[in-house]
Amino acid sequence: MNKLDVRGLSCPVPVLRTKKAIDDGATELLIMGSSQVSKENVSKLAASQGFKVNIKVDHKDLWEMEIKK
Repeated sequence: MNKLDVRGLSCPVPVLRTKKAIDDGATELLIMGSSQVSKENVSKLAASQGFKVNIKVDHKDLWEMEIKK
């Protein structure tokens, strides 16, 4: 599983990096971030691309999500 670290980055950068990974052929990603807005936007993007979204960690300043095709 590929890992994508977008901690400390503001939207739209986390969404764009996730989209690039998906476009490059990733079918499973572990994404780590810190912004709640980014978490919501990345999960919306993943779902719109047909991925199942699993939030593994969800704290105020840290989240991890697994997305799988």
